[in-house]
Amino acid sequence: MAHQIPEDGTLLPLMEEFYTIQGEGFNTGKAAYFIRLGGCDVGCHWCDVKESWDAELHPLTPTDTIVNNAMQYPGKAVVVTGGEPLIYNLDYLTSQLQDRGILTFIETSGAYPLSGKWDWICLSPKKFKAPRPDITPFANELKVIVFNKSDFEWAEKYAETVSENCKLYLQPEWSKAKEITPLIVEYVKNNPKWEISLQTHKFLNIP
Repeated sequence: MAHQIPEDGTLLPLMEEFYTIQGEGFNTGKAAYFIRLGGCDVGCHWCDVKESWDAELHPLTPTDTIVNNAMQYPGKAVVVTGGEPLIYNLDYLTSQLQDRGILTFIETSGAYPLSGKWDWICLSPKKFKAPRPDITPFANELKVIVFNKSDFEWAEKYAETVSENCKLYLQPEWSKAKEITPLIVEYVKNNPKWEISLQTHKFLNIP
């Protein structure tokens, strides 16, 4: 990579940052500051932020600046997403946020080693690059995107690897929601350890 990203995590390739309402999973409906980092090699063909994949496109931004920006808003929770945020060392980012009383949430495919200190880890495993077995036990939430019928079996495979306190969610892939949602409804009725996650921000028409 032409970007020289320091290993101490004091500069990060920032794609975008914005204050909004968390739209999906366990923390749906809560105000949060989203930090989207550029760079991902997982390559989901249905990804809705493919422009995040190339880290080179996104400016290296001082982590202190990102933290200061997050401080400007009343909601004291930050969601770090991507791209795949765990490509980078997130220890510095999370320590700076937590020192200021801000809760730290991450959304990750689990394909890279865990860094950072997190109040909530949402693991969303992808078939294109499976999660590391040393991450799955730390997940607070397992959120599996269902694109076709075979994804139920994939979801069960990872449900066996998380802790017994981990929340389990199935989420219809947005472009296939009409055909997939009825299958998920039936599946959850038959397998009630799972819950349904919806991309409520898309219904609310917010980022």
